[in-house]
Amino acid sequence: MSYKWPDKDKDEIVDYSVDWSRFLGSDTISSALWFIKDADGVKTQVADADVVNGLQFVTGTQTLYVATARFSLGTNNTRYLITCQITTSSGLQYERSIFLRVKEK
Repeated sequence: MSYKWPDKDKDEIVDYSVDWSRFLGSDTISSALWFIKDADGVKTQVADADVVNGLQFVTGTQTLYVATARFSLGTNNTRYLITCQITTSSGLQYERSIFLRVKEK
């Protein structure tokens, strides 16, 4: 199952978050990794300032329950599949995939 974030203009620099609080219970996030599917459908891990298929992953942050990614650029009328993968303090690993559409506003 994939979720959807609000559309992003290619000229915006915007934060998008995944709130894991209801899912984790008393467990917490110890690390978060981000991935963007490239034009060939390959899930590509991104780090600060990486650009995949025109979308720039600026940086990622996390709290105990929320993982946040900041995105810039993007190709107009393109729908990106972003994946957030977390590891919890108890060593469990989870993923959520979210669609992000870039649309000129």
